[in-house]
Amino acid sequence: MKERKYLTIVHERKKIMLNIDNILYVIKVGKTAEIHLAGGTVYRVRMTLSELETKLGDEFVKIHRGCVVSAMAVHDVTDQVNLSNGESLEYAKRKKKAIIQQLVSNKKNIISRLSGSGVPESEAEYRKYYESFDRMPFAFTDIEMVFNDERHAVDWIFRYANPALAKLENVSLEKLVGSSFASLFENMDSKWLRLYERATLYGETLETIEYSPEIDKHLKVTCFPTFKGHCGCILFDISEIELTGKNIYFNHQSL
Repeated sequence: MKERKYLTIVHERKKIMLNIDNILYVIKVGKTAEIHLAGGTVYRVRMTLSELETKLGDEFVKIHRGCVVSAMAVHDVTDQVNLSNGESLEYAKRKKKAIIQQLVSNKKNIISRLSGSGVPESEAEYRKYYESFDRMPFAFTDIEMVFNDERHAVDWIFRYANPALAKLENVSLEKLVGSSFASLFENMDSKWLRLYERATLYGETLETIEYSPEIDKHLKVTCFPTFKGHCGCILFDISEIELTGKNIYFNHQSL
């Protein structure tokens, strides 16, 4: 189990302890440093970037002279450093190769710690652990994220799924469980990867309403961390949700 590390800062004359795992990036703005956290909170402190680098540790990578970013927060690198929460950061293009190598190395170390004790070792163990979800009226699955050689999330595997999910996806349970998403659906939308990656790596609980081109439905999805390297997902077909209160009903055709 990874030991939690904290950064102590002074904000508005108060000492605050920040869980380093929740820090996305730090950027220098004038004489202050902005510490950006998962969830959108920003703290402005009077500390040098060098001082913060030392305190943050080797899981952060300097992408230009005024910015360090958590390797865990990086989804991929294109003409910008793209984070799992949808933000993008500029980086020193002349150092692109070295930055990518360091990000990959750091993320590899992080991901290697995701497999740990307590994770079910077989399909039967997953079924036993989640048996209470078998009779639930909503779709639920536990997924294991799949990372490529560059440590980018590229797919996920259904480790457990209940009958309601099989009905929603229009795929039999036998075919669903143990299969990767990409092997079942060719038109994967990358927005799901970003969402589940955040829940898996950052331990965030997230909720979104999005159109799923894979099954041609508007979905309400809540995802949250379960085992190391996994997240759980609860899914609702928006067209089947009836909103109560003042007789308001959802009309999915208005989307």
